Amino acid sequence: MPLIRKPALPAEHPKRIPGEVLGGLLSPDPEERWAAARAAAELPGTSAALAAALAQETDSRVREAMFTSLVRMGTRESIVRVLPMLRSNDSALRTGALDALRSSPIAAHELLADLLNDPDADVRLLSCELARNLPSDEATRSLCALLTREPEINVCAAAIEVLAEVGDQEALPALAQCAQRLAQVPFLVFAIKLARDRITAAGARG
Repeated sequence: MPLIRKPALPAEHPKRIPGEVLGGLLSPDPEERWAAARAAAELPGTSAALAAALAQETDSRVREAMFTSLVRMGTRESIVRVLPMLRSNDSALRTGALDALRSSPIAAHELLADLLNDPDADVRLLSCELARNLPSDEATRSLCALLTREPEINVCAAAIEVLAEVGDQEALPALAQCAQRLAQVPFLVFAIKLARDRITAAGARG
């Protein structure tokens, strides 16, 4: 009877220890930094180092891996580490931060109110996008509260755009009030009319 050999088991990849991962984040080799960024998602206590490395990272693939790992950690701390990137002068870093926050329920449900009250208008503008992840009633409340106090035209425009897509009929009074308050801005008044028409039509269909 011929000897039947058992199939060889695939070699297990050794688990990386935190020191190796942290060192890898600072490697001059982008492949090593990418591998370390992915490994960091599985290790506790690495979010601060990961965020610090991300702020200095120039390779887009490595940046993406770092953002992804911070989101995969799934803690409030790891998501908060992303927030300073919204203030970066690097547009790619701002976009990466916004994309990461969009995929995090923590960002929308726990951090959005503070972000919409941020003293930086650019942060408030970008944060309007996070409301898309909320149920319609929550998104409506958050963005309508913003519209009642927001002095920056571009931030109002961003909030109106999102409300046009996800808002419900509770948004109609706030939109009307905003149109009256900013009647001297024709493009905004037109955008509000479109948003109100869409919301009204969606309510009639529902």
